Amino acid sequence: METDVATIAEMLKAFALGFGADVLGAIVILIIGWWVAGRAAALVRHSLKNATFVDSTLKPLAASIVRYTILIFVLIAVLSNFGVQTASIIAVLGAAGLAIGLALQGTLSNIAAGVMMLILRPLKVDEFIEAGSISGTVVEITLFTTLLKTPDGVYVSAPNSQIWNSSIKNYSRNPTRRLDIKVGISYDDDVDAALDFLTKLVASDPRVLKDPEPMSFVATLGESSVDLTARGWVTTSEYWPTFFDLTRKSKTELEAAGFSIPFPQRDLHVIEGAEIASAASAAKAAPAKKTAPRSRATATKTATKTTAAKKPAAAKPATPKS
Repeated sequence: METDVATIAEMLKAFALGFGADVLGAIVILIIGWWVAGRAAALVRHSLKNATFVDSTLKPLAASIVRYTILIFVLIAVLSNFGVQTASIIAVLGAAGLAIGLALQGTLSNIAAGVMMLILRPLKVDEFIEAGSISGTVVEITLFTTLLKTPDGVYVSAPNSQIWNSSIKNYSRNPTRRLDIKVGISYDDDVDAALDFLTKLVASDPRVLKDPEPMSFVATLGESSVDLTARGWVTTSEYWPTFFDLTRKSKTELEAAGFSIPFPQRDLHVIEGAEIASAASAAKAAPAKKTAPRSRATATKTATKTTAAKKPAAAKPATPKS
């Protein structure tokens, strides 16, 4: 009996030592593999940082791909350390990949959308875009999300599929943009003189391109003003500074030149019909009648009825006999 207990104890000790060594080896492999994956990703990012032949949009994605690839091999090495055969690992990974693919369809669609954006290039880093309800400057395109920064400094992380499935407006892609300055003048002002003044005002700004030539036109006839639009073309980087400056000048210099910029207002003209007007005049001309108190009038009416009841009936004339 004592021999059996000693044998079992030796077997348990040997198993614990072997399993402990496997666990310790797996932990060491994980730590080293995690560190190597991080260093490799950082090395790829640093190597591509100053590379002019690689677009800046691809650099973070390439680093992410390298990191995840190394981590997959680290996981296989950990399983092999526990005695799992390579064929079994491939079969397990295939089944797991199928299950994960069915469970994470949205995540995989983000990967596919990211790949399509990198191939077709509708957006790049440092470009200002608008996709559906999302807008901002592109900071980075990762394997799953697109990182943006809004004009007011807000960080936005949007899924790649959400951006790819929306209509993308890229405000930075074209070298030039059209600039429209809208202003309203009074109906009493000279429209032709105001149009000529606005055209010269836009053309006088050195940031406005000469080709296409600046122009002005009447956009709409508003309720309280004649709405004019001055149009010119500027480089994309100078769009907003030029827009703000010309909007301010269109107000101050138009007023200095004698034009008026009216505020929204509306004139109401009330027209009465002939019958309504005559009835209103008659009502004003007729003297006001005093109405007796209700209690007094009721008492007078009651007294009249009583008197009429007490009055004797008149005698009928006698009929002569023949």
